[in-house]
Amino acid sequence: MSNEITPKTLYIVGTPIGNLGDVSERAAQTLAGVDFIAAEDTRVTRKLLSRLDIRTPMVSYREHNRRRSGAEIIERLQNGESAALVSDAGMPTVSDPGDELIEGCHAAGVNVTVVPGPCAAIAALCLSGLPAGRFCFEGFLSTTGRVRREHLGQLKDERRAMIFYEAPHKLNATLNDLHGVLGDRRVIIAREMTKIHEQVLRLTLSEAVAHFAQTPPRGEFVLIVQGAEEPCGEEPLQKQDAAVELARSYMAGGMSKSAAARLAAEEAGTGKNAVYRRLTAED
Repeated sequence: MSNEITPKTLYIVGTPIGNLGDVSERAAQTLAGVDFIAAEDTRVTRKLLSRLDIRTPMVSYREHNRRRSGAEIIERLQNGESAALVSDAGMPTVSDPGDELIEGCHAAGVNVTVVPGPCAAIAALCLSGLPAGRFCFEGFLSTTGRVRREHLGQLKDERRAMIFYEAPHKLNATLNDLHGVLGDRRVIIAREMTKIHEQVLRLTLSEAVAHFAQTPPRGEFVLIVQGAEEPCGEEPLQKQDAAVELARSYMAGGMSKSAAARLAAEEAGTGKNAVYRRLTAED
């Protein structure tokens, strides 16, 4: 596919989350080819551009100036220019500015496309070892303790893995509230990913509280918290679904319905009768 820059287009560009070597060839070509770059912090982005020997002009687009700057960016795009939107690290709009600008571009008839890149949430989830087929991203929790605990209370019965971002000065309070509201669950704490001092801790929440009470937090953190367990006596529908799909594949290979249901149920860790009933209902 050609990487030719198109006028009147906003390019959403993912940038490295730590290691500058992770920038993609397409991202570099896009940053070099657009008319200007809308950056969350021009000082941070200048380091990346300097590494790539790119001299594309930049404008500031961050939380405190997003409305004024966004209107100016859209006007320039409507007049025929092209632009790249970048955050300090990772994908714009993921706990970073950008959604209002993108929505404004759509409303104004400006073309929007994406150049995918690193994302701290997904990178940490892959490192965690927890089931990654389904998860929820919660971003940064409130700095206000009451609001933070109310937010966590709404997640108490969430069965998917939960991903949070956290700054070092808030980490201890967040871990205490996670433990207090959710109980003592597994947590994977990824620190400074892709950087020299990358660290991944696999703990329980009580162990994490104790660890960081003794070890002052440094760097940026991603927390992956294990979801709530299935209520006792309730058949996990997700396991049933997986078993039914598996049984269908066995039947397609010539296995009888009963044998396919039994084998698939054993492999998925669910009941044979429920799988067999669902297969029969499909006849």
